[in-house]
Amino acid sequence: MSHTLDADAVRAWCALALDALGRAREEIDAINVYPVADGDTGTNLYLTVESAARAVDDVFHGHATTDPASPPAFPDTVRAMAHGALIGARGNSGTILAQLLRGMAEVLTGDPGPSPRTDDAERLRRALRRAVESAYEGVARPVEGTVLTVAAAAADGAANAPGDAAAVARAAYEAARTALAATPGQLEVLGRAGVVDAGGLGLVEVLGALTRALAGETAGQPSHDAAAPGTSATRAWRTESCPADLGGGAEPSYEVIYLLEADDTAVARLRTRLDALGESLVVVGGDGLWNVHVHVDDAGAAVEAGVEAGRPYRIRITHFGAAQEERTRTRERAQRAVVAVVPGEGLAGLCTEAGATVVASRPGQQPTGEELAEAIRRAHAREVVLLPNDAELRQTAAAAAEQARAEGVRVALIPTRSPVQGIAALAVHEPGRRFDEDVVAMTAAAGATRYAELAVAERQSWTMAGVCQAGDVLGLIDGDVAVIGAELAPTAETVLDRMLAAGGEMVTLVLGADVPDAVADRLERHVRGGHLAVDTVVYRGGQQSAPLIVGVE
Repeated sequence: MSHTLDADAVRAWCALALDALGRAREEIDAINVYPVADGDTGTNLYLTVESAARAVDDVFHGHATTDPASPPAFPDTVRAMAHGALIGARGNSGTILAQLLRGMAEVLTGDPGPSPRTDDAERLRRALRRAVESAYEGVARPVEGTVLTVAAAAADGAANAPGDAAAVARAAYEAARTALAATPGQLEVLGRAGVVDAGGLGLVEVLGALTRALAGETAGQPSHDAAAPGTSATRAWRTESCPADLGGGAEPSYEVIYLLEADDTAVARLRTRLDALGESLVVVGGDGLWNVHVHVDDAGAAVEAGVEAGRPYRIRITHFGAAQEERTRTRERAQRAVVAVVPGEGLAGLCTEAGATVVASRPGQQPTGEELAEAIRRAHAREVVLLPNDAELRQTAAAAAEQARAEGVRVALIPTRSPVQGIAALAVHEPGRRFDEDVVAMTAAAGATRYAELAVAERQSWTMAGVCQAGDVLGLIDGDVAVIGAELAPTAETVLDRMLAAGGEMVTLVLGADVPDAVADRLERHVRGGHLAVDTVVYRGGQQSAPLIVGVE
């Protein structure tokens, strides 16, 4: 069933695009040879879309406080997506993607006309065309065989496509796939490497996500169509490997990116100056806010040009040889560190005492990939073990880990899905061991810990344990609802009995911010009375997200 082009569709598009880029990120990074073979295009695109998705979610959360019965306005959602992408854009391809989304937003936020269903298709055709025009305007020296070519082909494919918006999106996606497959014959460096354009591949994933969103799919919902966007059928053109030596000439030494508050006249002068300083110049945005990206040998001059044009901030300067230089400075670093995501102050204190660098996870607002990458930098170690402690953070954590590896840090991501698995991993962490041995021991400890969470249902819904009503206590074991109860303690007892039926030596109870100690006392007595030789440890976690988190080792 096709979906109307509305706020819910935009939110689904962002979530599906983030999921698709998360799965394809490593593959896109591996074929990144143009404009610089720095292996980060997939990561940059993921972080750009993550910022867009976060902005859209913020609009939904803010609207829910004033009018929970309806979604936010479509124009507000589209503008948030474009703005989020602009302020979070990373790298050359991420900056171009942000401008593509901004171009679409210019059309999609206009008057929908008297017949929304009919106009959806035409508005999408015009939005894709405007996206391409604005992207070419933002790139100082457009090169064919890149993401620009793929975007233009998508707009051409959509222009003559009949049907509703879902059909138009599908036509754009298919045209983009065809154009992507042709990029090695259009750009010599791609042909030598035997790969398609990395940025173009990322755009194909984003367009595939749009197709799925308008077909009514949501993030986490598996597609049953083997040829659907995001499935293995779309990966036939991708090469198995990429040669390390591409035979290219000397490249500029630095990538400079910053947000800039400036008027149009000052930005026009800035484009001219930066174009003379370097290459891969992309300046996107408008209405006084711009994202500036350029590759130069003189990073200071690029920043000074921004200062003369307006107010630059969020300045990021990356040396393309930084990874090697970073390795030469490892004497200043600690040998090993652990970075852990935690949902409460009590858990943060516990993990800090154990020597970990912590990242706070707030209710309804998970940390971004950039926040995790910054925490890895803050740990200042040669080797870092990353504990996301949440199944939904896996792809975000993977992007942050890849970003840190590009900066010369050896990172191991242990896919912990709950804070209790992170606690178990920290308990066996020994910095004196070889890195691989430490990671194996921590992974084994986390994997041997089953986890559960007690939550309160916000509305009536279907679950694997039956129908729950608003206010019911839900017992989720390993992520699935297994028990529905009326009160916290009795429901937790049932959860514990089910978990311990398969055996266990240690129970960990992490109490939420408002849970009284009497609940923990009751559960300790229950374990002691019904399960011999099982120890119980209690932590005051302070988390707002769940009244109780349970671990069984």
